[in-house]
Parts: sequence; structure tokens; C-alpha cells
Amino acid sequence: MIFPQPAPPRVRWRLPLAVRIGLIVLGVLLALPYVLTPLYLFGEPGSTVMLGRRLIGARVERHFVPISQISPILIRTVVVAEDGRFCDHHGVDFQEISNALADAEDMDEVRGGSTITQQLAKNLFLWPGRSYVRKVLELPLALWIDLVMPKRRILELYLNVAEWGPNGEFGVEAGSQYAFRKPVRQVGPGEAALLAAVLPSPARRNARTPGPGVRRLANIYVSRAASAPNADRCARSTP
Repeated sequence: MIFPQPAPPRVRWRLPLAVRIGLIVLGVLLALPYVLTPLYLFGEPGSTVMLGRRLIGARVERHFVPISQISPILIRTVVVAEDGRFCDHHGVDFQEISNALADAEDMDEVRGGSTITQQLAKNLFLWPGRSYVRKVLELPLALWIDLVMPKRRILELYLNVAEWGPNGEFGVEAGSQYAFRKPVRQVGPGEAALLAAVLPSPARRNARTPGPGVRRLANIYVSRAASAPNADRCARSTP
């Protein structure tokens, strides 16, 4: 009698342990910003750049101020300078992205289209510098931030974590004190425009000793803010 041969045991292919651990760590890192975002409705979070500077012992100057204590003209000026459609989009301005793509001859020349919410996502959770990987991570995160946070809080956090000076001045209060030696609640239209003009390169542009380029931008922003009184309507306090 011939008995059938038993089938060979199946070989189960599995990823190496190190790879599985790496994928788990990557998944946690990708999910962490989405978990932290609702928590940032409260408190005084800092940026990844601030954290990096503190880890290497570099100077960090930041005094978190509520948006109610920030000069209204500064709020409006930053909006018209950085993201004129801030109150009308949902974290990502696809119209501006489309315009930036249309104006570029190739992908290496794409500029613009980055909203205040996208910049906040980068500042809170990602890293500076140009990177397609960062942009891919930034877009859905900006949509999530806009869904979870009111516009007023988004703007409050952005003004308090952006870099405003050449030597570790973070947040608009530190920027105002560095440039004008006055609290940000006392900033006038011209000073607000100078502060807005140093973004996003405070290491190369200086509101304390502005050069011709910064002054030219500031004049443009003064005019824009005066002609767009409702640009920051979504960030105003409710009566």
C-alpha cells in the first residue's frame, strides 16, 4: 500500500524584528502630531526648532502672550502678508497652490502657497527647510489642525512659535522687544509691517535695522492691511 506523502510545512515569511520595530516607531511618530493637536487647544506649546536649540544649549527667548494682548493691527498685517485667504480656506489654500504650480516651469521652481496653518504644522511638529517629504506630511496635518482648532487659536499659536529675531527670538512678543523695545500690544501699523516683513527669514531680515528690501515689503504690507480691514475677521474675539 502506498501512503500519500505529507505536505511540506508552509514557510511563513515574516519581516525581521528590527524592521517591524522600525515600522512601529515610524507609525507612532506619524500619529503623534494628530494626537497632540487637540491637546494644543490649551497651554503654551513650543516649536521643534525651539526644542532643538534648547537641546544644544543655544539661546531661546520666548514670552507667550494671548492673542487678546497682541496689537490688532499686527494680527491683521501678518494675515495679509502671510496668508490673505486665511479666513476662507480650511488649512490648505489649494487655489494658491494651483497658482504656484502654474507659475513654475518645473517642480524645482514651485514657490508660495504655504498657509499660516501649514507653517504652524511645520513649526510645531516638523522641521525647517525645503523638502517634498515634509510637504507631504504637512498638508494633511494642516487640514487636521484647521478641523480641530478655531482660527483664533491657530493664529495665536503661530504668532507665539514663529521665529522673529536673529538670535533665538521666538514669538511675536520677543520679536517686538528685540526690534522696538516695547510690548507687542503697543505696536503700530509701521512697526507691525516691519515685523511681518522679516518672516520667514529673521536671520537675514532685521526689523530693528531694516534694509531697503525690508522697508519696501513693510510699505506694501501697510497698504494691504489698510485696504483689507476684514482679513482677520475669523480671529477676532466674539462679543
